[in-house]
Amino acid sequence: MFTGIITEKVIDSISQDKLIGSFVTLEDASKEVGKICNAYKNDDIDLTILLTHIGIESDKQLATMLDPNWGVDMIIGGHSHTILEKPEKVNNILIVQAGTSTNQVGRFDIVVDDDTNSIVDYKWKMVDITSDITYPDQKLLEFIESFKKEVDAKYSAIITKFAQKLVHPERTVETPLGNLVSDIFAENAKCDVMFCGSSAIRSEELGPIVTLSDIISCFPYNDSITRYTIQGSKLKKIFSHIMRTENRDGEGECYQVSRGIQAIYNDKDKKLISLTFNGLPVDDFKTYTVAMSSYTFNGCAKFLNVTPEQMLEDGPSKVVTTSSQDILIEYLRGHQNLNSQIEGRLIYR
Repeated sequence: MFTGIITEKVIDSISQDKLIGSFVTLEDASKEVGKICNAYKNDDIDLTILLTHIGIESDKQLATMLDPNWGVDMIIGGHSHTILEKPEKVNNILIVQAGTSTNQVGRFDIVVDDDTNSIVDYKWKMVDITSDITYPDQKLLEFIESFKKEVDAKYSAIITKFAQKLVHPERTVETPLGNLVSDIFAENAKCDVMFCGSSAIRSEELGPIVTLSDIISCFPYNDSITRYTIQGSKLKKIFSHIMRTENRDGEGECYQVSRGIQAIYNDKDKKLISLTFNGLPVDDFKTYTVAMSSYTFNGCAKFLNVTPEQMLEDGPSKVVTTSSQDILIEYLRGHQNLNSQIEGRLIYR
């Protein structure tokens, strides 16, 4: 029996809905698993597997909440892109992930005792997907090729050329590509600080030749961006929250920020020790303009540790674009030989 557990990202979004936001926590999800398992107790089910997309740490937390009598044997997860050489075992439940995309697949060979409906032996391994072990389906390839000319005519158009390839290898730290994207949005929004979700940048590298297809693949989430006015004390509160060590575990909501900001966080003391804007300390009582996507704003209580009401109480707000993708494309189209590098905007000590 396979049971799906909804992705944490979707939970973040639908938790804003007052009608359904009350049953999307891990605790309530575990109770629903119990109800489903109990409903099928009289059926001859050899194996019970949960399919999740909530990250490895949440998978382990979920496993601790499951009653062994419910009979869950395995959790196959995603979201945190974890590569496991061997399964995690929590509460006698095997937990696995297989990295990201189709770079590799996980293979489980299991032996099930159908008298006790339990796993008595297993082998797990990661299988790299290469041309040596797989090949494309010819009919499907021909079907795809039939659309290629029409699609390529639009999406293979070159938009810009960077001075060099820009990379975004990790979402928990400042990156050259993250800096460029944040700066473009900040210039358009005319704001002091742009918060660009690191996970919204889906490519690990971009350029030096950049096509329309490259941009859309890199930044597929076409959200609106709004500028807000907040006091410096709240800006400090936001950076204290997003730079926490526990937010950098592969599952947290991390951000790239625009030029002018320098935030220094002490991991040992778990404390923001410095926040400056244009070289000057951020003043608790001065107001600053910040911009972010509607997705970030809708989840700001969790993502930024500042509620929507607090975001709106210090000054005016304004929607600066309804299409972040359009802004990115048009800016890059009009600017050639751009470059970007790590500048020490986010520093961890």
